[in-house]
Amino acid sequence: MPQDGDRLTPDELRTLFLFERLDAEQLDVLAGKGRVVHRAAGAPVYTEGDPATCFFVLLSGTISLSRRVHGDDLEVNRTEQRGVYGGATQAFMTSVKQLYLNSMHAVTDVKVYELPAETLAYAVREWFPMAMHLLEGLFFGLRNQQTVVGERERLLALGSLSAGLTHELNNPAAAAVRATSSLRDRVAGMRHKLAMIADGRLDGSRLHDLVEFQDAAVKRAAAVGPATRSALATADAEDALGDWLDEHGVAGGWDLAPTLLAGDIDVDWLERVAMAVGDDNLDPAVRWLTYTIDTELLMGEIDDAVTRISGLVAAAKQYSQLDRAPYQTVDVHDLLDATLTMLAGKIRAGVRLVKEYDHDLPQIPAYAAELNQVWTNLLDNALAAMGAEGTLTVRTERDGDRLVVEIGDTGSGIPPEVRPRIFEPFYTTKPVGEGTGLGLDISYRIVVNRHHGDIRVESRPGDTRFRVVLPIAPDAPVAS
Repeated sequence: MPQDGDRLTPDELRTLFLFERLDAEQLDVLAGKGRVVHRAAGAPVYTEGDPATCFFVLLSGTISLSRRVHGDDLEVNRTEQRGVYGGATQAFMTSVKQLYLNSMHAVTDVKVYELPAETLAYAVREWFPMAMHLLEGLFFGLRNQQTVVGERERLLALGSLSAGLTHELNNPAAAAVRATSSLRDRVAGMRHKLAMIADGRLDGSRLHDLVEFQDAAVKRAAAVGPATRSALATADAEDALGDWLDEHGVAGGWDLAPTLLAGDIDVDWLERVAMAVGDDNLDPAVRWLTYTIDTELLMGEIDDAVTRISGLVAAAKQYSQLDRAPYQTVDVHDLLDATLTMLAGKIRAGVRLVKEYDHDLPQIPAYAAELNQVWTNLLDNALAAMGAEGTLTVRTERDGDRLVVEIGDTGSGIPPEVRPRIFEPFYTTKPVGEGTGLGLDISYRIVVNRHHGDIRVESRPGDTRFRVVLPIAPDAPVAS
């Protein structure tokens, strides 16, 4: 039985399946470079992230392989099969920085055959040149393809978001333009009616009363909130105003009634105006006051439109994070709201949005723009899964020292046979040309690799939930 530091003979090496087809000369090289190493139960053979200097082949005992996931060691394999290997498995790719991609631990006392990484690299390059070129080509080709397709997906997503933002901006902008045009006409009408009232036919005291009514009308119009009347009640109120105006000789009263009602003007208020200005001046006075109310309502429309535009621009800045540091302390609710605003054009009329936020959650350190990309991918997938109708739920909560963002939809769900592959690069269930298969892969790498978090999925027909788990405590930023 070989001991610590022993060399294996070529014949002993040939009993390991990895080397069984090598010729005598090749086995001599490996026998001269390697050595037997013993590790006690519980000891590491090598550790993820350390420089990958050696290649290990199991001779006896049981080992486990694990990956570091958001601070925890996640065991991915456990075996006692003689000949299994790990360590510097990519040593032949000299242009890649060599780090151990996982950790190997001795579950029981183990013996492994240790080869220097450069020996493995020499063997692969010199003994299997075609295989080495094939592997290296596949590795770099896949990586380059992933980069190109990933950039294309980002551009497509940006184009879609830009189109949606343009549509969202166009609506309030068009409303502001229409309101401004109407406002210009109303101001011209006010000047004309004021001239008619103030041409000497109305004494100073009555003109003073009319100005007070004008101020009161402005205040009433400005204080009007969302409509609370039913359609029937609105029609009855307009009829009452129209009848009163018609009875008092105000021409076209039925056309004025909707505007007066929108400014919260009723018949009692008009009675007081009639008493203040007299019957002779009632028609121009009512029209002047109607123009005043209409002007105030139009200015309210313009204010709402400009506020909406300002909010959209703020959401776009929050989403892009162009004027902020890449790694910063953020409120995830701000990021979620900005992303939802950017995606508003994709949320169809039949889709109900439910937000269940835990506003007691603390801010967290994060790459904000990259998290927005995660939200975009998950929300876009959820909306696509539901189609024309359904419920989109965005929920946040705390789970110990971690923050959870859950995005749920009521679509058809992810079939069980597909679920294990959804985070694989280039894997997509969408028709050819409609998906690159990188959205969830990119999201996974942003959450797990960049933020030391986790992304999980639960799915059944009518209830699919993606849960993004992020650490609350600050952590060192991870390089791209």
